[in-house]
Amino acid sequence: MTDEPETRRIRAMFISDVHLGTKGAQAAMLLDFLRYHDADTIFLVGDIIDGWKLKSGWYFPQAHNDVVQKLLRKARKGARVIYVPGNHDEFFREFLGLTFGGVEVYDTAIHETADGKQYLIIHGDYFDVVVRHAKWLAFLGDWAYTFALGINTYLNIVRRKLGLTYWSLSAWAKLKVKNAVNFIGKFEETLAAEAKRHKVDGVICGHIHHAAQRDIDGVKYLNTGDWVESCTAIVENYDGTMEIIRWADVVSARETNSSSRKATSQPQLARKAA
Repeated sequence: MTDEPETRRIRAMFISDVHLGTKGAQAAMLLDFLRYHDADTIFLVGDIIDGWKLKSGWYFPQAHNDVVQKLLRKARKGARVIYVPGNHDEFFREFLGLTFGGVEVYDTAIHETADGKQYLIIHGDYFDVVVRHAKWLAFLGDWAYTFALGINTYLNIVRRKLGLTYWSLSAWAKLKVKNAVNFIGKFEETLAAEAKRHKVDGVICGHIHHAAQRDIDGVKYLNTGDWVESCTAIVENYDGTMEIIRWADVVSARETNSSSRKATSQPQLARKAA
């Protein structure tokens, strides 16, 4: 029996907020996800590369480069790859309408599902008042967030040594803060209203690192989450249904099953040796 999941073919994949170029990026986890998922269309919904961090100091280890190469390889093999930049990779907005290595760059996009639903694809930073009108505050918040992620990294090293699964301190703290919860609610409502303005059935976005799939006033709101804390993506199946994949949970379950099988097989090995 193997712990390896089967490779899954899907109609479309939506990923955002990877933040390659930062120590918090879960590049190895994303690579693992990409190995087991092939899509006809891949939407990169902003903040894939963190230009803010790379400006202050170069950090781009091999695993981060491997993610880029993996996505480019999927484009070469026939997947359509569409890049919708966010605020951390806003430098790509200078190249809207161009194609690089098979990757198309657009400010927004419209995706039509297999069952005829239309979704607005947008990162979402345009609707974040702090990012748009008080960028210095956004930078300050980014520094505090990075600090929390640093603590998170060491916490999870200890947890792994104790045999515990990955847990995000920063994500837990963020959802415990009342203002953050209120902000998420307002953000979701604003993005749903923007989808209505475009006369589409729903919106798929990123930016706030909080994966979600819900109906808001008759509009389908989907947020891809991130690959820093939650390691989540949105996928469209061939029947048009949309779902959130929480890859950290998949990996944790795989590791737990593997550990359980090893533990149960040890007594049998001992008896054979005797």
